[in-house]
Amino acid sequence: MENTRVFVGLGSCGIAAGAQDIYDYMAPDLKSGGLDLEVTSCVGMCYAEPIVEIEHNGERRRYGYVDKKFADELLESVKTGTFPEKNMIALSEDGKKYLDRQVKIVLQNCGIINPECIDEYLEADGYKALTKCIEEYKPEEVVSIVKASGLKGRGGAGFLTGLKWSFLAGAKGDKTGDTECRDPVLSRKGDKTGDTECRDPVLSRKGDYKYLVCNADEGDPGAFMDRSILEGDPHKVIEGMLIGAYATGAKEGIIYCRAEYPLAIKRLNIAIAAGEEKNYIGDNILGTDFSFHLHVKEGAGAFVCGEETALMASIEGKRGMPRLRPPFPANSGINKSPTNINNVETYGNVPFIILNGADAFNKYAFKNSYGTKVFALAGKIKRGGLIEVPMGLSIREIVTDIGGGTSSGRPVKAVQMGGPAGGCIPERLFDTPIDYDSINETGAIMGSGGMVVMDDSTCMVDVARYFLSFTQNESCGKCTFCRIGTKRMLEILIRITEGNGKLEDLDKLEELAGHITKTSLCGLGQLAPNPVLTTIKYFREEYEAHIKNRECPAGVCKSLITIQVIPDNCTGCTLCARVCPVSAIEGMRKKIHVIDPETCTRCGLCIEACNFDAIEVV
Repeated sequence: MENTRVFVGLGSCGIAAGAQDIYDYMAPDLKSGGLDLEVTSCVGMCYAEPIVEIEHNGERRRYGYVDKKFADELLESVKTGTFPEKNMIALSEDGKKYLDRQVKIVLQNCGIINPECIDEYLEADGYKALTKCIEEYKPEEVVSIVKASGLKGRGGAGFLTGLKWSFLAGAKGDKTGDTECRDPVLSRKGDKTGDTECRDPVLSRKGDYKYLVCNADEGDPGAFMDRSILEGDPHKVIEGMLIGAYATGAKEGIIYCRAEYPLAIKRLNIAIAAGEEKNYIGDNILGTDFSFHLHVKEGAGAFVCGEETALMASIEGKRGMPRLRPPFPANSGINKSPTNINNVETYGNVPFIILNGADAFNKYAFKNSYGTKVFALAGKIKRGGLIEVPMGLSIREIVTDIGGGTSSGRPVKAVQMGGPAGGCIPERLFDTPIDYDSINETGAIMGSGGMVVMDDSTCMVDVARYFLSFTQNESCGKCTFCRIGTKRMLEILIRITEGNGKLEDLDKLEELAGHITKTSLCGLGQLAPNPVLTTIKYFREEYEAHIKNRECPAGVCKSLITIQVIPDNCTGCTLCARVCPVSAIEGMRKKIHVIDPETCTRCGLCIEACNFDAIEVV
């Protein structure tokens, strides 16, 4: 076992796939041989979890699809020094296709280092960029470097990061901006002896203050970029924030992370404590007069709090609702003090830019987009997971070459980009390159990087209904058209999926979409109609089939389909009857079965259970 290390990927995706069980199974055996089983996080190949890696004499082998039986083989190989080629995913054809087109900047350390060990981050050149800034550059020079890199905000808006930083750097802290304490206990009044000073570590700060915020309130269905980055390499995001604070004069940092990400929050807090211990965070950092304090704020899961003014309201203890701008956060943000907000991936790019220079980053360029972009591949995709690709790669290259096409083997139909406020891009436009301008031209948006793949069994009307249902439910209710307009649009879509639509409904949907887009305060309302508009634009024939023919071509909308048994294929195995939750299937063993259409709820469980293709949707 000399010169050997063994690692298990314990990101949320790996744990969900059974990686914790594999860790618990392998650790005692390795411990008895004098080895500690080490922890990494998600390497991005979520489709192959659980993943175990073995490093021997400097060579690292990555194994996927590890169950306890294969874990026994790996334990034996550690003892013998002879390692199997089976399930070695990085060298497999699928693994090479998945990895060869990627360029990893933000994800460079994810799945490689232990995210809970600052020493491993330091060994991977961690905090060298911060040290370089402090020792070699003035704050305004750091801003200039980030400007020259062309880095745009990766949260979706695509605003130039360096320009945004310059606004905060040029702003003056509001010395009168201290806010009333909103702690539900400490702010109580009436007892003359019970009033106390606000003890909130962020809001009670006094003096000339600027705030730097990391938006980790990732709420898009099918998106897990921020979670994976924070779980796999929290120090890189923290270092990016520290550099931003040095460049802009910010004194206080807040990472606003949704509470549904407990592992990310745990690792962030571990990283912050370790950074404070080594004087990368706190007062007089590295012996200088630069000070920066950092805290984690857990969000309650409101999608609208991804919008920066709603996020700031939530940090202050208020209800998360957007407000009019101006004033912009750079002038009046948290506690009425100058504030800058960037997302996780944006900060994750900054250390690379400082260490390697702006040219090293913007050599990955296409049109006006620079660097790389992290995407979460989800939906009906063969190789789902987290990827990082240079700007300019096409959607087809991502879905087909990297993702391997659909998991079902059926033809790919569309991708949903930009989350629930994004749009659906049809397969015929898959040669569209990945850059902000080109994606916007399709009617979708780059968004934070979620990419949900759909095959030809997907009903695009139902997809539009699903995403609009999500945004309608997540609307804060402040804007009339967002609150009521999306409700009216959703009612129309439900009516269409139930076979009660009219052709004029399509005009009404487009009319409502225009009003909602123009009159909503924030991006949630402004972009909520996108899934509806893009599906009408590219899949209008499906809407017309639902309306004119009262049929769902994909066989998805329950009100428009009937499930029946194909007599020639039925063997009477009774599997379908056994899984039916409403006992709608009748028939004796080895006799042809029959489905009662009045009782059937069209859940589809019988179709999944049948091994003889004896049940069809008509």
